[in-house]
Amino acid sequence: MSNNLFSKLPSMEKLLHKMQSHFPDVPTLLLKDKINIYLEHIRQKIKTGSIGEQNLKSATFENHLKDFLYHKLQPNFKKVINGTGVIIHTNLGRSLLAKQAIKAVTLACNNYSNLEFNLETGQRGSRYAHVEELLCLITGAQAALVVNNNAAAVLIVLETLAKNKEVIVSRGELVEIGGSFRIPDVMAKSGAILKEIGTTNRTHLKDYKQAINENTAALMKVHTSNYRILGFYKSVSLSQLASLAKEHHLPLIEDMGSGNLLSFAQVSKNNNFLKDFDEPTVQESIRAGVDVISFSGDKLLGGPQAGIIVGQKKFIDQIKTNPLNRAVRIDKMTLAALEATLRLYLDLEKALTEIPTLKMIFISPSTLKNRATKLAHKLKQLPDISAKTCRSTSKIGGGSLPETTLPTYLVQIKIKNLTPEQIRKKLLQANPPIIGRIENDIFCLDVRCLLSSDLPIIVKIFKSIIRLDN
Repeated sequence: MSNNLFSKLPSMEKLLHKMQSHFPDVPTLLLKDKINIYLEHIRQKIKTGSIGEQNLKSATFENHLKDFLYHKLQPNFKKVINGTGVIIHTNLGRSLLAKQAIKAVTLACNNYSNLEFNLETGQRGSRYAHVEELLCLITGAQAALVVNNNAAAVLIVLETLAKNKEVIVSRGELVEIGGSFRIPDVMAKSGAILKEIGTTNRTHLKDYKQAINENTAALMKVHTSNYRILGFYKSVSLSQLASLAKEHHLPLIEDMGSGNLLSFAQVSKNNNFLKDFDEPTVQESIRAGVDVISFSGDKLLGGPQAGIIVGQKKFIDQIKTNPLNRAVRIDKMTLAALEATLRLYLDLEKALTEIPTLKMIFISPSTLKNRATKLAHKLKQLPDISAKTCRSTSKIGGGSLPETTLPTYLVQIKIKNLTPEQIRKKLLQANPPIIGRIENDIFCLDVRCLLSSDLPIIVKIFKSIIRLDN
């Protein structure tokens, strides 16, 4: 019987010709490869006896193949709808870009540019000049440099200023960031020698003083942006460390991690739900006397992935000339997006309304309630679906303000005959995929990160799920 079924399989030539009419823009080589995968899948089913002759009839076979190809030919890198409530979601691409940044990237991609061309002299210029002045103006630093991410920033800073010499760091600040990358490991790769001091929960100024010797290259402060130590805890302030570093003619380096360019306390004064925000700013570190600061561009700053280095000119100039700088430099798209984002910071009100990350952080609970009510109402109109709103909390994410929660509203969704986990899996296979969360054994969408354009798409996808399930 199985041999008979094998003979009923259509030829590659016939299938390729048929599928090219449905997927005219797909290269023949790719289309043929995916058809072969499907044919092998069917052959395995024939061998195990899990497929019948009716499934191999021309129209049925071609329809199933067409559905298979539709999913398999989708780009691997694709849009998803973020219903998790996590604003800076590392797995979902971190910060969304402001429309000004998107426009700048498009302009950079569609045209030649003055990436490394000085329009005043007509000679070769520096790509970093496009953002250095803005960074200095915003932060108060003397000089600035941008590389491809903050891990690279820490690496090149240490490799330049402390290779083969000791860097003093408190044990309570030896952080691990996402993907198991650890400060001690980055330091080892840079050639710097880690000098641990203090204990996990308490480090004193005297610990730094006693650790300084003739082989000390720098003091380093690492902001624990992705966790907090509470209770019996002691750390040394930046101003104290800056004074000690200056006394011994050493640079003070700070890895700020997520980075922050605005005062949350000032912005939050009229928002009770944000009154407890306490995140240091780059400007405060500069004023405290830190010599070199590194931080991310795509976290609290709300721009593209980048590692930003600001500080004293004499140190930044050394870092700029490090040959490693060539390996970790940023491209024209990142520069364009970063410049456009930084320009928004010159007007605080514009930054809060135009930079999506900041807008999502400071959005009012009443606005979120209205958004959730609107989505729930639309979903309730569909057969076999129940949807209602409830209060909950969101996270900022991206290793930023880990102890801070934001009041939010969820849409709790139930579909007849489907478990929460089944709903979750079906939404992962949708186009575009919808990423939510299961809370109290109910599938939920947190509306904080949903765009206005997402709502009709969500309703359409749920309609499709119901239709396919019936």
